[in-house]
Amino acid sequence: MSSLSLSHVLLLSPSVCLSNTGDGNPRESSPFINNTDDDKGTLYDGKNMALFEEEMDSNPMVSSLLNKLANYTNLTQGVREHEEADEDEGAKKKTVKSPQMGTFIGVYLPCLQNILGVILFLRMTWIVGTAGILESFIIVSMCCSCTMLTAISMSAIATNGVVPAGGSYYMISRSLGPEFGGAVGLCFYLGTTFAGAMYILGTIEILLTYIVPSAAIFKAEEKAQEADALLNNMRVYGTCCLTLMALVVFVGVKYVNKLALVFLACVVLSILAIYAGVIKTIFEPPVFPVCLLGNRTLQNHDFDKCMKTEIIDNLTVTTKLWSLFCEGPELNASCNEYFSLNNVTEIQGIPGLTSGVISENMWGSYGPAGMLVEKAVPSVPASVASQDKYMPYVANDITTFFTLLVGIYFPSVTGIMAGSNRSGDLRDAQRSIPIGTILAIPCIVIIIKSILKYLSCVVVFGACIEGVVLRDKFGDSVKGNLVIGTLSWPSPWVIVIGSFFSCCGAGLQSLTGAPRLLQAIARDGIVPFLQVFGHGKANGEPTWALLLTAVICESGILIASLDAVAPILSMFFLMCYLFVNLACALQTLLRTPNWRPRFKYYHWALSFLGMSLCLALMFISSWYYALVAMLIAGCIYKYIEYRGAEKEWGDGIRGLSLNAARYALIRLEEAPPHTKNWRPQLLVLLSLDSELSVKHPRLLSFTTQLKAGKGLTIVGSVLEGTYLTRESDAKRAEQSIKSAMAAEKTKGFCHVVVSSNLRDGFSHLIQSAGLGGMKHNSVLMAWPANWKQSNDPQSWRNFIETIRETTAAHQALLVAKNVDSFPHQERLAEGTIDVWWIVHDGGLLMLLPFLLQQHKVWRKCKMRIFTVAQLDDNSIQMKKDLQMFLYHLRLNAEVEVVEMHDSDISAFTYEKTLVMEQRSQMLKQMQLSRTEREREAQLIHDRNTASHAALNDNSDATPERVHMTWTKEKFCTERTRNREPNASVAVRDLFNMKPNQSNVRCMHTAVKLNEVVVNKSQGAHLVLLNMPGPPKSRGGDENYMEFLEVLMEGLNRVLLVRGGGREVITIYS
Repeated sequence: MSSLSLSHVLLLSPSVCLSNTGDGNPRESSPFINNTDDDKGTLYDGKNMALFEEEMDSNPMVSSLLNKLANYTNLTQGVREHEEADEDEGAKKKTVKSPQMGTFIGVYLPCLQNILGVILFLRMTWIVGTAGILESFIIVSMCCSCTMLTAISMSAIATNGVVPAGGSYYMISRSLGPEFGGAVGLCFYLGTTFAGAMYILGTIEILLTYIVPSAAIFKAEEKAQEADALLNNMRVYGTCCLTLMALVVFVGVKYVNKLALVFLACVVLSILAIYAGVIKTIFEPPVFPVCLLGNRTLQNHDFDKCMKTEIIDNLTVTTKLWSLFCEGPELNASCNEYFSLNNVTEIQGIPGLTSGVISENMWGSYGPAGMLVEKAVPSVPASVASQDKYMPYVANDITTFFTLLVGIYFPSVTGIMAGSNRSGDLRDAQRSIPIGTILAIPCIVIIIKSILKYLSCVVVFGACIEGVVLRDKFGDSVKGNLVIGTLSWPSPWVIVIGSFFSCCGAGLQSLTGAPRLLQAIARDGIVPFLQVFGHGKANGEPTWALLLTAVICESGILIASLDAVAPILSMFFLMCYLFVNLACALQTLLRTPNWRPRFKYYHWALSFLGMSLCLALMFISSWYYALVAMLIAGCIYKYIEYRGAEKEWGDGIRGLSLNAARYALIRLEEAPPHTKNWRPQLLVLLSLDSELSVKHPRLLSFTTQLKAGKGLTIVGSVLEGTYLTRESDAKRAEQSIKSAMAAEKTKGFCHVVVSSNLRDGFSHLIQSAGLGGMKHNSVLMAWPANWKQSNDPQSWRNFIETIRETTAAHQALLVAKNVDSFPHQERLAEGTIDVWWIVHDGGLLMLLPFLLQQHKVWRKCKMRIFTVAQLDDNSIQMKKDLQMFLYHLRLNAEVEVVEMHDSDISAFTYEKTLVMEQRSQMLKQMQLSRTEREREAQLIHDRNTASHAALNDNSDATPERVHMTWTKEKFCTERTRNREPNASVAVRDLFNMKPNQSNVRCMHTAVKLNEVVVNKSQGAHLVLLNMPGPPKSRGGDENYMEFLEVLMEGLNRVLLVRGGGREVITIYS
C-alpha cells in the first residue's frame, strides 16, 4: 500500500480517536494511569503514535507521565499553610500552596534544638561528676556512635524516594512493612511525646530553681519535704506550660518556626558563653566559693560566710552557719557532733582549666539516694549519723549507677529525628533530611570542640569544675546557680536564659512533630481505632492528634521528674533507631531494584553495628523498660497484623520473605522429604457453577480441618474455552474462590486454568501446580454424585482420568462423597472416625484421622480401625499385630478384625451385575443411534447443497437429469427400512447376554464389603475406605463407577483414599 493510501486509511479509520480542540486541529487523547476527571482532557499532538493508541489507556505517553512526576507534591499528607479562598456558595476549589520549608528551618533547626537541649544544660555536669571522665567518655561514645550510625542509615532511606509526612514512620513502614512501621511508629510517637514532657519539665526546673525560686506555690517547711514540694510545683507549672505551648502549636507551625529562630540564637550564644568562660578560667577563674564541713559539701543558701565564728570588735561571735548546726547562737550551745569534730574550709568551685582538678574527676562516685556529696580529704567521722539528713548537706536525690546515667543521657542525642518528623512540610524532604540531620551532629563537634561532639564537653567540665560541684545536681553549693552557668562568661544568666529558651524551643518542636507523626499513621489506615486522629483543620493541622499528644504529655508531666521520664523516652527512641538501621541493612543486603539512594556513604555493616548498639543500649539503660517497650511494640504489631488494613508497600520484609522462600525451595528440591516430615500437601479441585460460584464450599472446610493451616494448599479450578476470550471470567472465578477460601478460613493459594476442555485443564493442574519443592503430593476432589443421571458421560470419564493421572504422578487421592454434609465450623459430638484398611498403600488411611483429630471440629471423635480377614487368616493374631503396629505408630485407636469368608455369589449380585452391563450396553446403543442420526442429517445437508450448486451452474442449460426430492415420508421410510434388522438384533442381544465373570466377582466384592461396612460404621461421623484402582482397559470405566457406587451405598460421609505409592507414616522417631 502506498504512503498516500496508508495515510487515508489512518485518517478514516474509526479506531483512531480524535477530538477537536476548537481550532480545527484534531488531537488525540492521552489519559494518564489512574487519571482523574481533570486528567481526561490531557491531549497530545500528531499521528505518529497511532501504532500505540490502542494501548494508550494502560500505557500513557511518556510526556504526560513525566509531566505528572515533575509536578509531584506531597501535599496530600503534609501540613498546608495556605490562604483559603472561599466563595459564598463554596463552589470554587480552595487553592493551597506547596510546603515551603527548606533544609535550615525544616530540619537543621529542629535537630539542633533537640540535640542542644535540656540534658546538656541541666544534667551533663552531674553525669560527668557522678560517672567520672572515663565512664562519661564511654557513655557519650556509645550514645553518639549509635546516633551517628542511625543518621547515616536514615539518610540512605530518606534519599531513596519521596518522603511524605510521617518522617521516620514513613521510612520504616515502607521499608519493613505496615506491621513493623505501625508498631515502631507508635512507639516513636510515644517517645516524641514524652520528650515534649521532658523538655517542659526542664523548662519549669530552670524557672523555679534558677530564675524565680520565689514563684513556687508549694513550699517545704522542713528539708525532708523539699523533694515533694518541688514535684508538686513541677506538676502545676508544667501543666500550665503545656497548655500554653499546645495553643501556640494549634495556631500554626509557622509561628513555631518563627520562635525557633529566636530560641536557637539564645542557645548558640549560651554555648559561646560557655567556651568563652572556659578560656577565661585559664587566666582568671570565676569566684564561686564552695563551703566544706570536714569533707562534706554544704548547701550555700542560708549563710554568707564559710566559718563557724568570726571576730567582730575583738569579740568572737557565731555565724549563720553556726545556727544551722547548733541549738542556739551561743558559743556553749549544743551542736551537731560532726560539726563539732570538723573544721570548715572554703574551696574554689571553678578552679580553672590549668588547676589539675581533672585528675580528681577521672573516676566515678556512685551511691544510693541520700548519700552525701563528699570531697576526698581527711575528716573525723561522727558516731551517730541519723541527723545528717536534716542538716544542710548536699546529697544525692536519687540512687546513681552507670546504666541509669546512660538512660538519662541518651535523650540528648535523639534530635536527629526531629526534622524527619516534619517531612510533610519540606519542599524536598529527600534532600533536606540527610543534609540537615548529618550537619546538625557535626555542629556539636564545632561547638564542643572535639571529634565526637559531647566528648569535649566531658573533658572541659571535668578539667574546670570541682568534683563536688559537678555532683551537685541543682547547684546548692554555689548559692543555687546553674552549675554549667558558673563556667560561662560574662554572666551565669546568659546560660540560664539560653537553657530556658532551649528547653522551650525543644518542647515546641516535640509538640509540633509528634501530632504529625500520629496523623500520618492514622491516615495510612493501618490502625483502625486511630483513624479519627487523621483529621484536622482545613489547612491540614492535626488538631485531634495534638489533643491526644497533649494528654499523653500531661501524663509524663505528672511524673514530675526529669530523671524518671528520660529513660522512658530513651527506650522508645532506641527501638525506633534499631529498626531504622535494620531497614537500611535489609534493603542493602537484598539489593532490591528500587533501592537506589542518592546518599552513598552507607554500608550494611554500619547499619548492623548501629542496630546492635541500639539493642545493647536498651538493655544497658533499663532491662525492664526495654522489655516493656518491646511488649508494647509486639502487641501493636500483632494488632495491626490481625485487625489493621492490608497494605502492600513493597517493603523489605516481603523481599526478605521472597529470598527466604527461594532459598527454601532450592533446598527442598535437593532431596525428597523424609517420611517423618511427610504431610498432605493438597491440590483441591473445585467445580464452579454457571455463575462462577463454588459448588462445594464444604470441600474447603474439610481442607481447613485436615490441614489446620500447615503445609501447602492449592485450590484449583478449570474453565472451558480460551484464555483470550475468558480472561475476565478467570479473574472473577479466582476472586470467587478466594472469597470462599476466606469464608471457610482456608489458607492457601488459588489457581484457575482456562483450557479447551476440563480433562486437559485438570491434567495441567495435576502436573504443574506448585513451584519447585513446594508441590502438592495429594489431590482432594468431590465424588460426582449425579454421574448416572448425567446425559454427558464425559463428566465421570474426566473423574476416572483424574484418578489415573494422580496414580501416574505418584500422588495420593482423596475423594469425598456427600461432601455437602461434612461439618462446617460446628464441633461434632462424641463419635468415631472409622478406617477400613483393606490394602496397604503407604499408611495414609491411618495418618488422616490423626490429622483431623487435631482440629476442634473432630477433636472428640475416636478412631476405629477395621481390617478384613480371609478364610486362611488368623484373625486373633491379626488383631494383636495391628494393635502393636498402632502402638509403635503412637496412635490411639480401637482395632477390630472383620472376617469375610469366601461365599457363593448370590443371585442378587449376579442380577445386579447383569443389570449394570445391560444398562451399559443400552447407553452405548443410544449413543450410537445419536451418532447415526447426526451422520444422516449431515448426508442430507450435503446432498441438498450439491444439488443447489448444480442448478445454479446449469441455469441456462436444458434440464435433462432426473431430480430426486427427499420428502419427510421418504426419509422416515428409508431410515426405518435400514434400522429394523439392526434394532431387532440389538434388542435380542441385550436380553440374551450373560454377565462377564470378572464383573460378577468385582460386584460380589463391592456388595459383601458394603454389607460389613454399613453394619459396623453406618453411625460413624466419617468412614475412610481404600479406593480401588480403575481398570486398565477404558472399556470398563462405567462398570468401575458402578462398583464404587455400590461400595459406598448406605453411608453418609465417606472419604475414599488412594495412596501415592510411598510410605507416609513411620514407627521411628
